[in-house]
Amino acid sequence: MSAPKSDPKSNDEGQLRRKTITGYCNPISARPGQRLDFKVCSYEDGPYEADLVRVTGGDSSPDGVGVLEAVVKAPFAQSYAGRSYEGRFQAIHRGSHGSVDAQVALAELHSFTLQAMICPTLPGARRQVIMGRGWDDPGAGFALLLDETGALALRVGEDQGRQLMLSTNVPLRRGQWAFVAASYDSASGQARLVQRPLATGPGDQVISDPVERSETLVSGLGLGAAAAPFQFAAGGGERATAHFNGKIDRPRLANRALTDAEMAAASGPGIAETLTNDILGCWDFAADISTDRITDLSRHGLHGEVINLPTRGVTGHNWDGSEHNWRHAPEQYGAIHFHHDDLYDAGWETDFTYTVPDDLPSGVYAARLHHGDDVDRIPFFVLPPKGEARADVAWLVPTASYMAYANTRQRLQPNLIFGAGHPEWVNDAFLARHEEVGGSLYDNHDDRSGIHYSSRLRPVMNMKPGDNRPWGLPADLNILAWLDHIDQPVDIITDEELHTEGAGLLQPYRCVMTGSHPEYHSTAMLDGIERYLSQGGRLMYLGGNGFYWRIAFHDDKPGVIEVRRAEDGTRAWMSPVGEYYQSFNGEYGGLWRRNGRPPNQLVGIGFAAQGFEYSSPYERQAGADDPRAAFALAGIGAGPIGNFGSIGNGAAGEEIDRWDTRDGTPAHALVLARADDFGDDMLRTKEDFLSTMPHFNDPNVRADMVFFECPHGGGVFATGSIAWISSLAHNGYENNVAQITGNVLTRFLDPAPFPPPPKSI
Repeated sequence: MSAPKSDPKSNDEGQLRRKTITGYCNPISARPGQRLDFKVCSYEDGPYEADLVRVTGGDSSPDGVGVLEAVVKAPFAQSYAGRSYEGRFQAIHRGSHGSVDAQVALAELHSFTLQAMICPTLPGARRQVIMGRGWDDPGAGFALLLDETGALALRVGEDQGRQLMLSTNVPLRRGQWAFVAASYDSASGQARLVQRPLATGPGDQVISDPVERSETLVSGLGLGAAAAPFQFAAGGGERATAHFNGKIDRPRLANRALTDAEMAAASGPGIAETLTNDILGCWDFAADISTDRITDLSRHGLHGEVINLPTRGVTGHNWDGSEHNWRHAPEQYGAIHFHHDDLYDAGWETDFTYTVPDDLPSGVYAARLHHGDDVDRIPFFVLPPKGEARADVAWLVPTASYMAYANTRQRLQPNLIFGAGHPEWVNDAFLARHEEVGGSLYDNHDDRSGIHYSSRLRPVMNMKPGDNRPWGLPADLNILAWLDHIDQPVDIITDEELHTEGAGLLQPYRCVMTGSHPEYHSTAMLDGIERYLSQGGRLMYLGGNGFYWRIAFHDDKPGVIEVRRAEDGTRAWMSPVGEYYQSFNGEYGGLWRRNGRPPNQLVGIGFAAQGFEYSSPYERQAGADDPRAAFALAGIGAGPIGNFGSIGNGAAGEEIDRWDTRDGTPAHALVLARADDFGDDMLRTKEDFLSTMPHFNDPNVRADMVFFECPHGGGVFATGSIAWISSLAHNGYENNVAQITGNVLTRFLDPAPFPPPPKSI
């Protein structure tokens, strides 16, 4: 294995190395003949070099194996083709908004009424456009907005290049729905603003007074901006600015100044017959919730699209709690929640490409970039040809879970369970400086709402081997390092292929291994694993807190997942009441346990507790001596199992799972080993609680290692701990954790079927 040319964690002063280059590729998994596009951004001048490496190790913790990689010939590589690339900066334009292309009906507008129901979630931060066009043209256009104080305002462009502004001067309240409107009559020059909070209860009525303001501006304004789109939640055209934070429901555009009665009629679910000729745009945000489309109900067909994935399937101004599924009552889910920090696709241009050769072995690879003293790795996964297994073992890479944690900033928040409060790793330091790369499903938007969608179409800093704490891919590479050490061939497959191909992806393999934390699964993924096991497959679940959250992939947008943190679970944030159904597919979100498919049912164990101070060893249990499972701990003497490792110095730690038939563990599942000696920081998962209770000496805080048989000679082995794989490499792989894992793999590769358990169980 070769070492990188320059990969120091610190500079000569002991400070964290400052990253000057990063990138991502699309897609992140490919088969022979398929192409990957690499997109790179340099933050300082100067050329960079790229080469291709096969990666089998990425644990850079003090006791970890480090980055293990070997150079592979590639046409884009400096070492092979002698070429370098000119570094360049590529911007990321965050913020969601809606856009309707410029049309004649908009360009000919002279008088108008803009109106909507809105729920601002960050008023007063800056000017925020609710709806309008021509925001970036000071001599044209018009917009309904919140001003710098959070008050409703109207902006129109005057022909002499001036912007005319009118404000209510009364800030809207954060999180409160309000009817807002602005009108302008070209003949008289009269402009009017209407701001009417919607009271939510008797007490709220006392402080929810309506506000109106009228003023004569300039008559005969042309409004111009002929080529400008009509936009929602932002202004400024393609490179949108002035993003609105909050929900917008039932936006309307009329071609004249409406009266109060007409505004009330226009705010209904459709177009009032008396206003058919007056309404230019009657947008129904409840239509096409699972798509990017914006539907106009007017005869003008001013349809549009949303950009950067604002949150859909959210409660509207009229949600009354009688229905919680947006498919059943779409008229109560007519809102879209926009954020100035939404991001789907960084949109960078491609620097170089790579087509996977037919003879490239399946594995984890990276484009390694060298820029001055910095090094960056862009990982990707090479699968075997479709329908062809080149090994008996497959490692199912949990890319959905990697996406869920993509660019998480939890370690930068000291109040959280494993927050350090300051960057301890190079890529954490990068994240602290670069908010534009977006957050994870564990972070919040700036308006404190949870981030529901996470994409891989951006630099994902914590998925890069090296320069990261051992979590996700950097930790999971311990599995490949061990397999490489024992000369065991393995095929790489990923969650995205499992979602689209189902059990057919797994079927060619005698044994499938998971990563250390396969937490997030779509319905199709879970169905595929279940079907594989029901048909004689064998699964080695080498982690903890797996099969926990339900997610959705988008049918039309690759590389993005959605989570709804519904009703229960150990959560970084909570989905608002009424918003538990996923917008991508309409399924009920939340825990698989709450959806009738607990992880215990699939792999024999389920999430029990989490704690991040230190890890513990396992102790052998009676199940290890049962002839049905004696192979697992064969040759293992008395004493602790895994009292070592690069994560907390033990094999059981961080997040752990337990055997429990009440939660669906098969009755014939054997407990082979158990870890239950943890510190007070290891707390039971909250979905187990019916009420608050003391946490000390909790018998349910434990990690259980289990085995059980499945139909047609199949079986499941589960370790119940994220930290398990961090112990594999200890003492040059001469240890009882590696021996147990090897024992199980050897038996799972043996074609002899596992006999059914005794009927008496």
